[in-house]
Amino acid sequence: MFLLKPAIFFISILIGAYTVLWIEKVRPSDFGFYKDIFKKEVVIKKAKEYPIKLYTDSLSAEDIGIAKIAWKYFENNYIQETGFVNSVDKYPGTTLWDVASYLHALTSAYEIGIINHEEFDQKLNKILSSMANMKLFDDKLPNKSYNTYNLSMIDYDNHPTQEGIGWSAMDIGRFFSFSYRVMKDYPEYFPKVKKVISRWRIDEIIDDATLHGIGFNFKDKRMMKVQEGKLGYEEYVAKGYDRMGFDVSEALKYTDFIKFVKILGVEIAADTREVKYYPAYNYVLSEPYILDGIEYGWDINSKELAYRVFLIQKRRAKQTNKLIAVSEGHLDTFPYFVYNSIYTNKDKWICTSSDGEKMDEMKTFSTKAAFAWATLFDDDYAKKLYQKAITLKDENKGFFSGYYQKTGKINYALTANTNGIILECLRYKKLGPVNKLQ
Repeated sequence: MFLLKPAIFFISILIGAYTVLWIEKVRPSDFGFYKDIFKKEVVIKKAKEYPIKLYTDSLSAEDIGIAKIAWKYFENNYIQETGFVNSVDKYPGTTLWDVASYLHALTSAYEIGIINHEEFDQKLNKILSSMANMKLFDDKLPNKSYNTYNLSMIDYDNHPTQEGIGWSAMDIGRFFSFSYRVMKDYPEYFPKVKKVISRWRIDEIIDDATLHGIGFNFKDKRMMKVQEGKLGYEEYVAKGYDRMGFDVSEALKYTDFIKFVKILGVEIAADTREVKYYPAYNYVLSEPYILDGIEYGWDINSKELAYRVFLIQKRRAKQTNKLIAVSEGHLDTFPYFVYNSIYTNKDKWICTSSDGEKMDEMKTFSTKAAFAWATLFDDDYAKKLYQKAITLKDENKGFFSGYYQKTGKINYALTANTNGIILECLRYKKLGPVNKLQ
């Protein structure tokens, strides 16, 4: 009996500790009727004012010139056979995220007068017809990657695969941003969009109003379904599902899995779901916040979180005496794609490959991030970002992805995402957020 009491005490401590850790990793809604007892009262404190750049109803000659250069990328990488566009210059593959980048670029180019209605109509009809017939992963949802010439399913190394490599809830959500744009502004094309979407088993993605994707588990060589999306990305893509009528109310919440990390005096928001417990990294970078602003117009929470992401890059620039604009993006050399982050998995100012390997020598200044921040905010730093971003181009090919922070050498990767975001930005400058209700 004397030995039993310490053992019981020790076991009680362990149970208590694991209970606390479990509570920290679940949503309040997971507690059902008792959810209010465990509700996390997180308040995102708002700034008194923001240096928001007001959009106008016209574009300058310089704006039109930039738009024409960005559109060059899509002219050069358009595939007549399918209506698709390469995600990277001359690389015959694409993802649904990049398809959405192209479709937003196509529509933006039309709306600002870079292309005429005949070209817009022909290209939109062509790609939607192809998408209505392309093979789906497990006959349920779009595969993560396709060959742009024949629409066969491929892996990320452009190797054909009969089985496919899974689906991405994030990519599909970005496509829904475009789908909603069509439903709202171009209803005559929506029946074709609906035909594309009607083949998709969206019920396979949404579980308890959260988003799930399927990917390859390298540890046991199996496909596995996992919750997909971390703070910033999750809420941005959830807005697409929401606009299209799907219940993703849990995925829309910014405060369920939020923590604040103080860096250079700024409390940036990061996701509490670290990769140790969840099979994905909690990148804090520009991408989801700039897309949210340009496509939806920030809500009260995303505006504050976006501003902090912008502000900390501004302070980092002052600290290092280098322009800072970090995001995900392609490289012109191995590993060809990286996440350049303010914070990831407890590390600050880190660059990693898609599998989490540190690649700090590959840190880059992102053209798309710089151009977008300069579109959304109006201060001296935003102006400096813009002036640098517009130099990173080839007038016959489009805008490059950026340059390497360590060497200053240009990152010559040319992509649909970079040039698509630039065209979206220019459309925003003239007309405001793409999916803002009129």
